[in-house]
Amino acid sequence: MRFKAINIRTGASIFKALSEESRIRIIFLMYKNGEMCISDLEHILDFTQTKTSRHLTYLKNAGLLNSTKRDQWVYYQIKEEYMGVITQFMSFLEKDALLTSDQKNYNTLYANNILAIRKIHNQQNRYQLPELR
Repeated sequence: MRFKAINIRTGASIFKALSEESRIRIIFLMYKNGEMCISDLEHILDFTQTKTSRHLTYLKNAGLLNSTKRDQWVYYQIKEEYMGVITQFMSFLEKDALLTSDQKNYNTLYANNILAIRKIHNQQNRYQLPELR
């Protein structure tokens, strides 16, 4: 369920959470790509684990993020009810050079992960994955 309207306290909380460049970069990547884990964000943004974790904790405490634990990994995603507000905010930042660069880094990392997974599965002969075009 997305909010159709928010109160001033919720609005202030959202803007405080998004008042820091690093947190905007994190939210932008989640907005564009869905759920992400700390290690992926570290590599894409070239942040330390401590810095990434601190900003994710801030965003989660502000109520903007959900987290899901799978094995040893914790994945974060924007809460559905805030997507309308985030979509409006991100529409003004879509062409920012830094955010575009972050997305390019994500695309490279994602492509490399897919290729690495494909290679591992083919080497282990679990099943043969078709080659990429």
